[in-house]
Amino acid sequence: MNTTPSPLAQDGAAHTVAEITQQPRLWREVGRNIEEGREALDAFLRPLLARPDLRIVLTGAGTSAFAGRIARAALAGATGRRVDAVATTDIVADPDGSLDADVPTLLVSFARSGDSPESVAATEFAEARLTDVSHLVITCNAAGRLAREHGGRDTSHVLLMPDGSNDQGFAMTSSFTCMVLAALLAFRAADAPAALPALAAAADHLTSGGADARVDALLDGRPERLVYLGSGALKGLAEESALKLLELTGGAVLAMAETALGFRHGPKAVLDDRTAVVVYISNDPYTRAYDLDILAELRAALPAGTVVAIAGRQDGLPDSDDTWLLPGLADAPDAALALPAVVCAQLIALRSSLARGLRPDNPFPSGEVNRVVQGVTVHELPERGDRA
Repeated sequence: MNTTPSPLAQDGAAHTVAEITQQPRLWREVGRNIEEGREALDAFLRPLLARPDLRIVLTGAGTSAFAGRIARAALAGATGRRVDAVATTDIVADPDGSLDADVPTLLVSFARSGDSPESVAATEFAEARLTDVSHLVITCNAAGRLAREHGGRDTSHVLLMPDGSNDQGFAMTSSFTCMVLAALLAFRAADAPAALPALAAAADHLTSGGADARVDALLDGRPERLVYLGSGALKGLAEESALKLLELTGGAVLAMAETALGFRHGPKAVLDDRTAVVVYISNDPYTRAYDLDILAELRAALPAGTVVAIAGRQDGLPDSDDTWLLPGLADAPDAALALPAVVCAQLIALRSSLARGLRPDNPFPSGEVNRVVQGVTVHELPERGDRA
């Protein structure tokens, strides 16, 4: 792992740079912590997962919501249970449309700070609306309200991420990847326990300069729009990638996310000579075919160097500077592949921010957007049936 201070640590980027580069170390620590606490974790999960009618709801706001979208299918496959990714913002705004009152539910809450109004309210609304609910809280802040309120409850289990994962920079980076990894490990999903060494090694490569030249080449034309495409679990990755770019550039670069097939149905209108595209290539053979189709179509239509593929293996991809291979991940399930892949997106966002003279640690110095969301009024939950 690279321990030399990066020149990027200047210009108001010290927190963000440190938090991106610390991810391989923190992932290994997450793995050790999960295994050390495995007995208590399994004692909590085992009776819940034994229930065939259990619904698992993965929830969070913003980046934390995308954690659930990445992990959803992998957790469903590992548990054989119904798993839905529902943002806390949806639960709070439409609790009766998001929660099934008579279905036993495990609410898995992802939260960096655990103090966002919707994060707390979603668990309270679940308690009010559901007849049978348990909570798995995955958070980076032991002092946050979620961790404090659910610690010690018989119907709750709190998974604390390692010290340092509670990112102090504006955007969630290591907090996001640690929480996704923790969920995969907790449910033994996406082959995460076995894949962890390769995931951390790939991230070591990226954060030690392995992606720098390619990121710089992609950004050389100073694109004003950047599209991220991903299918299946990688749709959540594309969404997080686009949000990271919007956040760290203070909205100066328009970013959007779609699936390989969905992009043709209207969103393709965003393409022009100011646009670059990143296509995340699935390791699933069937899904991969659609990713390769859109990649070929876009590369035929757009200038060389503006359409990048990020993949775990070479099959079907040209050997070129526009193909970014993540080493050692040819067989990784997509939910696991997303972890080092998002490091590429974090580096793109960081360098885009610095290229515009911004301060990534605080791209909104006037406070119009905040690290922990502000300005939310959580309205009193009406009695069931009282909504007009």
